[in-house]
Amino acid sequence: MPAFKIFDNDIDFETLQEYLSCEAIAVDTETMGLIPRRDRLCLIQICNDAEIVSLVRIGLGIKESPNLKYLMESPEITKVFHFARFDVAMMEAHLGIATHPIFCTKIASKLARTYTDKHGLKELVRELEKVELDKTSQSSDWGNVQALSEDQLKYAANDVCYLLPVYRKLIDMLIRENRYELAKACFAHIPTIVYLDLLGYADVFAH
Repeated sequence: MPAFKIFDNDIDFETLQEYLSCEAIAVDTETMGLIPRRDRLCLIQICNDAEIVSLVRIGLGIKESPNLKYLMESPEITKVFHFARFDVAMMEAHLGIATHPIFCTKIASKLARTYTDKHGLKELVRELEKVELDKTSQSSDWGNVQALSEDQLKYAANDVCYLLPVYRKLIDMLIRENRYELAKACFAHIPTIVYLDLLGYADVFAH
């Protein structure tokens, strides 16, 4: 696992510049629950191809992170998530960040890996990277951001450091199966889904 840098509430200017030179970055979040308007955003993890991993602890009451906002809204850099719908909603709800452009490895997996119904990050990394992720700290208290355990920090870093290799393998699969344009259309729709989620709508496409 690569080393990681820890920041409070935002990345610094030097780290921002490193990420702005990238074609894509991997992003994940840790939260106090699964409802964006109710549950607190606690940690944002970022990684690039050079395995520069940043863990950004978001304190109580923090409403903006200017460098993160600039990075996440930069149109030149693809932000790669696993289940982007949730992470993008959390950053929008708590920091006012309108993330784009987006690639979601969960959606890509569902479109490309139709030979399985297992599309979790653990299964993806196991198959495509031959690595067994330790998910022990997934359901733990992320709220005390200044006292996160070493196991929590390692877990958070691991969740982003394999995303970019997986992203590129999924692109190859999508292109091979003639589904890449469909995937890109799905990714472009994520901000609309997030907006509906934050307004409290359920499934507006249901009968």
